[in-house]
Amino acid sequence: MARRVETKSKREPMPTIIGAGITEQCYFTHLKAIFDYRVKVRPRFFGNETADGMAKKIAEVIADGGTAICVYDADVSTWNAVERGKLEKLRIRYAKSKRVILCDSMPAAEYWFLLHYENTNRHFGTSGAVIQELKQFLPDYEKSEKFLGNRKWVADMCSEGKLDQAIARAKQFGYEGESYSRMDQVFDIINGIKPKAE
Repeated sequence: MARRVETKSKREPMPTIIGAGITEQCYFTHLKAIFDYRVKVRPRFFGNETADGMAKKIAEVIADGGTAICVYDADVSTWNAVERGKLEKLRIRYAKSKRVILCDSMPAAEYWFLLHYENTNRHFGTSGAVIQELKQFLPDYEKSEKFLGNRKWVADMCSEGKLDQAIARAKQFGYEGESYSRMDQVFDIINGIKPKAE
């Protein structure tokens, strides 16, 4: 009689979001709760605004067999040549990697948020300029723990198909030019491994 061999199905590890600060951390924490995404959002993977800090966190995630999804603001590359060079080296290093996805927004994550409401890729000189435009739709928006920690702003922003619109707009505009966001690529990854429908 043949012995029964137990086999465990090996589940893909959850992707880990690595982000520059509290804005990205709160946004993805709320998204995970609202849509039940299979993704890790841990405070220790947020808050380091440098390419070197991001590289260390990437190395940690891939050493554990995971996928690193890095979300960050690209505006630093317009005024800091050293940081621009380091970010470009990261982009080249991981260009063909399926385990490291670099998702920047120019000038900042708020441009990605704006795409939920407005079909635009016009030039915004600073993150402050994008925030002023965003406030037409989210009047109370501010980069504070009090505002960002409340799930309602993300729920409102994603309601009525607006998240799908933002994804489509980011893809339509592409990733070159004065305003862009690669944040749609995050959803390509996490939508592919979501355990259940919304």
